[in-house]
Amino acid sequence: MPGTNPPHRRTTLGPSGRLAVAGLPDDLPEDTRRLLLLAAAAQEQHPDGPGADAALVLRAAAAAGLGTAALEPAETAGLVRTAGERIHFDSEVLRRALYEAVPLARRRAAHALLASVSASDRDRLPGLLHGALAADGPDSGLAGRLAAAARTAGPHVSHDERAVALAVAARLTGPGTDRATRLTAAADHARLAGRPDRARALLAPVRALPAAAPVRGRAGLVHGLLTLRDGPVADAREELLLAAGLLGPHDATAALTARLAAMEAAWAMGDAAAYVEAIEEAPQGAPDTLDDYRAGMAAVLSGRLGAGVGPLRRLLARTGRAEEPEVLLRAGVAALVVGDLAAACRVNARALAAARALGRTTLVPQALEHLAYGELRAGRHPRARVHAEEGLCIAHRTGQRNIAAHQHAILALVASVEGDTEALTAHAAAAGAVAGAHGLVQVSTLVRWALARADLGAGRVDEAAARLGPLVRPGPRQGHFAVRMLAVPCYTEAVVQAGTPGAARTAVEEFAIWAALGADPAAPAQLARCRALLAGAGAGAGAGAGAGSEAGAEGRDAAAADAYFEAARAHHDDTINDFERARTLLLHGKWLRRRRRPGPARGLLRDALVAFEGCGARAWTEQARAELRATGEAPSAGRPAPLAGLTPQQLRIARCVAEGATNREIALRLSVSPRTVDHHLRNIFAALGVRSRLELARLVDRAEQPTAPL
Repeated sequence: MPGTNPPHRRTTLGPSGRLAVAGLPDDLPEDTRRLLLLAAAAQEQHPDGPGADAALVLRAAAAAGLGTAALEPAETAGLVRTAGERIHFDSEVLRRALYEAVPLARRRAAHALLASVSASDRDRLPGLLHGALAADGPDSGLAGRLAAAARTAGPHVSHDERAVALAVAARLTGPGTDRATRLTAAADHARLAGRPDRARALLAPVRALPAAAPVRGRAGLVHGLLTLRDGPVADAREELLLAAGLLGPHDATAALTARLAAMEAAWAMGDAAAYVEAIEEAPQGAPDTLDDYRAGMAAVLSGRLGAGVGPLRRLLARTGRAEEPEVLLRAGVAALVVGDLAAACRVNARALAAARALGRTTLVPQALEHLAYGELRAGRHPRARVHAEEGLCIAHRTGQRNIAAHQHAILALVASVEGDTEALTAHAAAAGAVAGAHGLVQVSTLVRWALARADLGAGRVDEAAARLGPLVRPGPRQGHFAVRMLAVPCYTEAVVQAGTPGAARTAVEEFAIWAALGADPAAPAQLARCRALLAGAGAGAGAGAGAGSEAGAEGRDAAAADAYFEAARAHHDDTINDFERARTLLLHGKWLRRRRRPGPARGLLRDALVAFEGCGARAWTEQARAELRATGEAPSAGRPAPLAGLTPQQLRIARCVAEGATNREIALRLSVSPRTVDHHLRNIFAALGVRSRLELARLVDRAEQPTAPL
């Protein structure tokens, strides 16, 4: 046994008996250095993980005749620390240097010792892995046992650990299909762990190996999934369809996965025909829920939304309590498509929880993206921002730039409501840079909508109309098919206020057909508002203008506008989107004021002002205040809130400081540089008259305490 072999207990460390490693103190005892080598070797099981298994290291140390006291000098020197059941190196660079400075024979001896003390069933994979790392050449039997253990290990074994084990098994395997299979499987686990660079490195040698069609198909699937998350989505779609063709006769489940991913790529491209093409040719034996998904989405993207609603609702009913994050994400998409926003938020929150619980790191930012979209559609912009900010950090950390671009687009939409010009500009630029290079039409469309909505909120109606016009027209080189109808209300408002209402009439009639299908709970209210704006444009700007038949027509248009506004407000009572309700109140109040009816206008404008303040919609809040002043009533300023003078970005930073976050942590959370955070903090201190982070935290806490009713 390696644990009883004297050479493993007292192996020479070099000509001087010492390990010359940069960062290790010269006076570090030899036994401490040897124990550190065991800890460094133990962490090869999971190099980027939570540290070395302390129990395993100490068992190996005992077998080598080393006492636990040997670790104390390293802890005192700050080289390692023991926390819970793990030994953590202060620096991964130091750990790698220590491990690689040792001759190969010494590393193998350390792994053999670790393998010898990994005896329990739970430690079967670590034992086999360290045994494999101790091998001095190819060993097909050991490679096969290690690969099998990586496939069948329990849920306590992470994707990172499986990837390492399969990569080591591949190294012990001769050239051919088995090595290609193990490298591909290792790459897939690295992808799922959020290590795309490692996954690509593992895939690189596969193309040069002789392998059967199913193995080449599997490698194409993994590479296509990597490209879908960080690369041109049109390229990803083609690679995924090719993989589906190779896998189809051999592995129906993997072929279906490839087609579902190709559909996702087509959606990101904004190509409805490509989406339908990918969905229609699925392998036999798919679950009923997937049949519902395919039938429903094919109908919707073929322009038959009514025919797609039934299958998608069945899918939602069957899978809303599922446990697999991929299944839940599809159900969340179905909920968004049929307009069930409460279900969309609930199911996507469940998908997020499942992805975290199962260690599906790469799915976490996608679940956060879908959850943020649901909150955005429901008008809950602060919640959407929180989810998107977290998703953005994780997407960057896991190398998923396409997902990060979607998060930036969501944050641009939130900033367009909150009136944060700086954040809008930054997020729009970041999203656009990736969207243009990778063909992300949905991201580009959302960014243009965000910029147009900011123009609209600031009263730049001509610019808003120019941005929105291409988004609401069908056909190639226009907007994304899933955003077209959502942008129609903004477009209608822009062109009416710009004096060209006729430009919106066709879009509004198409919007009416879409609204009748129930695809968005806010659509009936928005449709009535659009029709009120168009009718009001026909009525003219002043009461009593014209005579005879013209005056009669104007009166009918004015009555119609009022009736449509009233209908819109009634429809809003059935929805939860306070931002859209406030916009209707504002537009109705504007209309009444221009019809010289200041009394009724004031009540609506007051309600709009309160609602916009509750939503944090600064630009629209200013519009409501200006309109209210124009009726002859200046809104009461009341007692100014301590934080009222901060911009939305400054307020977010102030809240982060109150939570105890450092500048670097705040920068990661908000996707800005630490220097930008520092700049904002100086301005916050000056604006609030505070001199320290502690004073700022106390002020934020006091300002955000609920006020007791008088």
